[in-house]
Amino acid sequence: MNIGAVAKLTGLSNKSIRLYEDKGIITPPNRSESGYREYSDKHVQELNLVLRAKNAGFSLVECKEFVQLAHNPNRKSSEVKARTEEKLREIEIKIHELTEMKKQLQSWVTACPGDSESRCPIIEDLTK
Repeated sequence: MNIGAVAKLTGLSNKSIRLYEDKGIITPPNRSESGYREYSDKHVQELNLVLRAKNAGFSLVECKEFVQLAHNPNRKSSEVKARTEEKLREIEIKIHELTEMKKQLQSWVTACPGDSESRCPIIEDLTK
């Protein structure tokens, strides 16, 4: 199938599909005699894997590793689980950091009258 059909099946843009190919994240597709890429169901599966992993917070390098693991019949689920647990810990840390940022921003918004005066508690706190 051509790249347009794969894009429709996966919801990815042609540009993203080519990027994942160029970076070696997915298996390179075969080329027709005229040089067009010829994708298979295997590519659709790889691209769906990349999309779902990326949406779960994994980097493109990590997505590439997942594609490789998906093709490795000797993989151990313990390896996959360990990588996923590590990503979960990273996300939990980010959530904590974002929660703290939110608290700070809420505090500033509450403290600032937002009027036409020059006194601004937000600037005062930032310049301490």
